[in-house]
Amino acid sequence: MKIRSVSANVLQVTRAHFVNAYLVQEDDGFTLVDTTLGGAAEKLLSIAQRSGGEIKRLALTHGHQDHAGSLDALRERLGAAVEVSMSELDARACRDEGKRRGSWAKLETTPDVLLHGGERIGSLEVIATPEHTPGHVAFLDTRDRTLIAGDTFTTYVRTEIPNHYLQAFPFAAMGTQDPREIVESARALRELDPTVLLAGHGPAVASPARAIDAAIRRAGDR
Repeated sequence: MKIRSVSANVLQVTRAHFVNAYLVQEDDGFTLVDTTLGGAAEKLLSIAQRSGGEIKRLALTHGHQDHAGSLDALRERLGAAVEVSMSELDARACRDEGKRRGSWAKLETTPDVLLHGGERIGSLEVIATPEHTPGHVAFLDTRDRTLIAGDTFTTYVRTEIPNHYLQAFPFAAMGTQDPREIVESARALRELDPTVLLAGHGPAVASPARAIDAAIRRAGDR
């Protein structure tokens, strides 16, 4: 795994060259946003410890396997004292309640907090951003407006909205539920005027307003 400091309070952890998770520093330790693919639990715990803290909270942008794959193992390792937050709609999908696009994690963990948008997890504000998945959420760090956008955007080569396959990283588009509604979610995130854009796949984008605007124009034309 590769580790990069991408803001004053956030470390980006990249696994298998293309899957990101984020360690968000709080006064009591870290909130881990997303867990990458299965088999990453011990490594993520070790990275947190080497970075000066312990993982205190687990929060998911959505329930696809490349974002939630190590959730059960982390919960088993950390115990019930560590709060798990996930959207209600995606938690249902991970229990096989209805067929959805994409590769979904099959989770045994029951979230402690079911997210709908508007909640706070430490310094992170939860933003509802369907429709990469029905209950997809993003997280805005209220301290400096760093935005963890999950798969509402990808940032390989350039910032894109994954609602079509003709882009540098097409795999996220395979899991997008509604190619029109995800553009509306991207517009809502643009209104937040983030200082840094952090995606589920790809590098951090500083001062991302122009890149987001261009991605919205391209996606809206399709």
